[in-house]
Amino acid sequence: MAFEQGKAKWCGSVGGIVDAPIDKVWAMVSQTTRLPEWMPMVERCTDLAGSEGVPGYVRLVSGFMFPQEDGERSWIKERLVSMDPMSHTYVYKMEASNVGLDGSANSLKLVDYGDDSTLVNWSFEINPLEGACEDSIIDYLGFLYKSCINRIGGALEISARKA
Repeated sequence: MAFEQGKAKWCGSVGGIVDAPIDKVWAMVSQTTRLPEWMPMVERCTDLAGSEGVPGYVRLVSGFMFPQEDGERSWIKERLVSMDPMSHTYVYKMEASNVGLDGSANSLKLVDYGDDSTLVNWSFEINPLEGACEDSIIDYLGFLYKSCINRIGGALEISARKA
């Protein structure tokens, strides 16, 4: 994984099985335009620079990922560090945000689990947040990302009905 070295990061990972073939899961999770279909807290994704799927690509993700005191939407500017369609993996680094996760990285890896099912593993590393409890932040992010994994199958079914 292509994560920054330095201060000790807070790390976590979640996984889940999606009842769909790996190629269908990859087609959904690797496309920025499809994030709102399987990430319930994401309202919009905007291309900022580069080409999707090519390292260096930058996107702006906004929605209600993290509640804001002023009631405003959360936003995170992410840069694609690596994407490998052959191994069904990608890594995004959070470059700027209004949620305090600047410098953090998310990695998604899919594994063919047999019987037309796919194991989705989502791991993350964040910089320690001053005044925050590490376990609480890791638990919250795990819950958030697990809810996304749990929605992939349903999003694929909805997409298939529309096709």
